[in-house]
Amino acid sequence: MSELIIRKAEEKDIPSVAAVEKQCFTVPWSFESLHHDILENRLSFYIVAEVGGTVCGYVGIWKIVDEGHITNVAVSPQYRRKHIASAMLDVLLAACEESGIRRFTLEVRKGNEAARRLYEKKGFRDAGVREGYYDDNGEDAVIMWRE
Repeated sequence: MSELIIRKAEEKDIPSVAAVEKQCFTVPWSFESLHHDILENRLSFYIVAEVGGTVCGYVGIWKIVDEGHITNVAVSPQYRRKHIASAMLDVLLAACEESGIRRFTLEVRKGNEAARRLYEKKGFRDAGVREGYYDDNGEDAVIMWRE
């Protein structure tokens, strides 16, 4: 694998982020929503992972006072199992902690064991369930927090 670069998302990345979003989620965020979050939402912060000049993953967060709500973590299927999501989370969490964020939360599909294990390795713990959270199949979401 070529060198992994993790950096702040820029306007030029939005089409690639939207493509990764469509590859990874059955109900993807719209291009317009991603565009707004990356360029206009003062509370959001996005980073991308790049390999060989190709955006292969991204992670987004909304920073609200001293809390961060991780909105999406996505890695294109052909780049999975290469620790890219883990590396992106490390960069995101460190950058947010430097800016005063002390607590982090996210929702994850109850059946997504790989993602749940990754989040647990990063210090997240189960804190509750949102029943029927996902529109595509009614799956529950596990709410996780890192204090």
